[in-house]
Amino acid sequence: MTSASTITAGTDATPRKGGVVTWACAPGFPPAVIFPFTPAERMGTRNILEFQALMYRTLYYFGSDGTPNVDYAQSIGEEPVWSEDGLTVRVKVKPWKWSNGETLSAENVLFWVNLMKVKGARYGEYVPGYFPDNLTDYGKVADDEVFFTFDKVYSKHWVLYNQLSTITPLPRAWDRTDAGPANASGDLADVEAVYEYLMAQQGNIVDEGNAHRTKWADSPIWSIVSGPWRLKSYTLEGVVTFVPNEHYSGPNKPYLDEFRQVPTFSDEEQYEMLKAGPDAENGIQVGYLPLSFATEPAIDPVVGGPNPLTEYTMFPQSAFCIRYISLNFNNPTVVGKMFAQTYIRQALQSSLDQDTAVRDIYQGYAYRQNGPVPMYPKTDYVSPRQREGAWPLPFSPGNAKALLEANGWDTSVTPAVCVRPGTGPGEAGAGIPAGTKLSILLRYVEGRPALTRVMENFRDAAAEAGIELRLEEVYGSILVAEDGPCEPTATTPCTWEMCCWNGGWAYHHPTGEILFSTKAGGNFGFYTDPKADELIERTVTSDDLDVLYEYQDYIANEVPVIFTPNFPIRLFEVANTLGGFGPINPYGMINPENWYYRD
Repeated sequence: MTSASTITAGTDATPRKGGVVTWACAPGFPPAVIFPFTPAERMGTRNILEFQALMYRTLYYFGSDGTPNVDYAQSIGEEPVWSEDGLTVRVKVKPWKWSNGETLSAENVLFWVNLMKVKGARYGEYVPGYFPDNLTDYGKVADDEVFFTFDKVYSKHWVLYNQLSTITPLPRAWDRTDAGPANASGDLADVEAVYEYLMAQQGNIVDEGNAHRTKWADSPIWSIVSGPWRLKSYTLEGVVTFVPNEHYSGPNKPYLDEFRQVPTFSDEEQYEMLKAGPDAENGIQVGYLPLSFATEPAIDPVVGGPNPLTEYTMFPQSAFCIRYISLNFNNPTVVGKMFAQTYIRQALQSSLDQDTAVRDIYQGYAYRQNGPVPMYPKTDYVSPRQREGAWPLPFSPGNAKALLEANGWDTSVTPAVCVRPGTGPGEAGAGIPAGTKLSILLRYVEGRPALTRVMENFRDAAAEAGIELRLEEVYGSILVAEDGPCEPTATTPCTWEMCCWNGGWAYHHPTGEILFSTKAGGNFGFYTDPKADELIERTVTSDDLDVLYEYQDYIANEVPVIFTPNFPIRLFEVANTLGGFGPINPYGMINPENWYYRD
């Protein structure tokens, strides 16, 4: 067996120009959105990091050297320059080219910011009260420079990593409607119509049979790109093919002639494709090792363990992320009332055995996640109490049962039954009538055997405490479309309960406003807590780690989501004939422009 190793780009061989690389992707999530102003229900690794980011580059690029830092060389924006009072930041745009020859400009940046200003609620990273709501002024300094004036002094690190990082410059050619060119980059009145036009150009984003996808490559809109790749084709079957953008202005231009992404439908299918080898008919040069097929335990989740695939080298990608199960606080039934009770959320968290999953299911490739700040890559951001073990809610069905009994539930049966309704001490809480059964539907993505085992163990342990979890496997793309952010209406009943898509959220800086602030774009379950909002607001104005610790310890104890074992976002398997794959980006990005076949 070959040991896991990392190959640094440009040091292992002389790059050879040309060739095709085929990547077998994770099951269940074909790209559904090409317009990078992505709604929350479609924010995900497959859409954003593996698809859009290859074509449309953000203002700032992060993690290229394998560390959680900004990479100015690969960024469209120059390093921000701040005023002496700390309120105004200026950003100069590099004179890179769009694929249609247009020069990147201040207007391209303002086009995006105006979209955020008017349509922020439909963007997955928008947080009410934050960018651009927290600006008192913004605009163009010169053709290649913009300014942003904030309403108060914020952490400069936070502004760069969590505010300016949300911007994706958009080309002038996209600033139009069916009637012709518009001026959304300069006039907020034009934004609504331009947005509707662009959304229509990509087709129905929740329709799995969206035929518009087959037209994206030839679209006069989506074919205009700023990144190193452009789309050659997208089939209804989900095969995505990229070719180099010949006009890419960035420092790393593709070596390959073509980069192809093919869908898979289960971990088992992925493993069989890898076993056939990279030179087999329809062979794949890049895939991932399903955690359920790791043959020997990993000593370290970042390094990995022995590789069962001798024709490939393993590259664990430990992203700066957390993983969790979402709870729908907006569910209009009694289930939503139950989620509003902290003790029920704590009982759920106490019923999930992370340590056994890490050891026995994930073969040491995973690690426990106690709260809202990533444990890996290791940083000083994790609070001291959470670094040390299972604080605050270790696995204990007995403790979970005791919590329920102390708050008005009869746990002698499963599902437990509410016997003390009301809002006083020792009672179940508002909106939970007598006789209510503690039964919850937990839907999770299909095709992932390791996840299925985690969910089944969770179900069994929760039953010991008196909680019935009804499990249902769902195709990934359908799951996230149906169990996404919603508010109850006649047309959107919003009745999903618990949802696990085997993922979570990748951070730039882990201050939490995107996930846990009231009505934030990434706050899929609509959790709301005035104290959490207050603590988050303190983290964005201060670089004091104690402030970040106070916030995360509060969230860990309140459990607005059920934290699940974390593991590398991908255990990449890369054909031994392929170079340039490392260092591995900790934000989940991929850089096929750096890959090459060795001479």
